[in-house]
Amino acid sequence: MSWWKFFQAVRRGEHKLGPMTWFMTAASLIYTISPIDLIPELILPVVGYADDIGLWSLTFMMLSREKEAWEASIASSPRVVDV
Repeated sequence: MSWWKFFQAVRRGEHKLGPMTWFMTAASLIYTISPIDLIPELILPVVGYADDIGLWSLTFMMLSREKEAWEASIASSPRVVDV
């Protein structure tokens, strides 16, 4: 299944994300936009992006697990066909 369908299922309430996944996603967005940074990009340009990439990697990993759980729930749910 595609990521678009997964995000649409979350938006419609068909799949509930775990609280830690919501927290990591919000924290990643805020940390990326925030001017406060653990390793500033202006001082260490190449290394400065490492903490951002690490945080987004963890967020992507958590979202991937949620997507796998959603796909498993779809595969195991009975399909109803109206005739």
